[in-house]
Amino acid sequence: MGETAEYEITRILDAPRERVFAAWTEPELFSGWFGPRAMTVPVERTRLDVRPGGAWEVTLVGDGGFEVSLGGVYREVAGPGRLVFTTGDPDQPGDGPASVVTVTLDVYGDRTLMRFHQYGVNTPPEHAEQAKAGWIEFFDRLGELVSQ
Repeated sequence: MGETAEYEITRILDAPRERVFAAWTEPELFSGWFGPRAMTVPVERTRLDVRPGGAWEVTLVGDGGFEVSLGGVYREVAGPGRLVFTTGDPDQPGDGPASVVTVTLDVYGDRTLMRFHQYGVNTPPEHAEQAKAGWIEFFDRLGELVSQ
């Protein structure tokens, strides 16, 4: 087993938690915020089988036809308050980075307190820092989407 890394990001989103949960679990909404601003996630290439053991997979498309696919498996689905999923396969990661993500959504007045926790295996610190910076940009987009 390679290096491990762990971090948490907390956000207060200006939307009810049902809408934030929907943004994590409905392809039409998920594709509108997931990924960096410079890339798109076509909804027809977004597959979210939101149930324990169900798979998720998205394809991010950039300039010049550059593509990268990400995916994993849902471990826990307890909407609208909790979602646990993997990226890659943390139980059999091979050589690549893999992780477990836990998202908790708490009512915060008429807004939502979102806690995002990621634990990665085969994840050197510099990769974790890049991933965290990426998620922060994604969550800026998420906040814009759910507050509309």
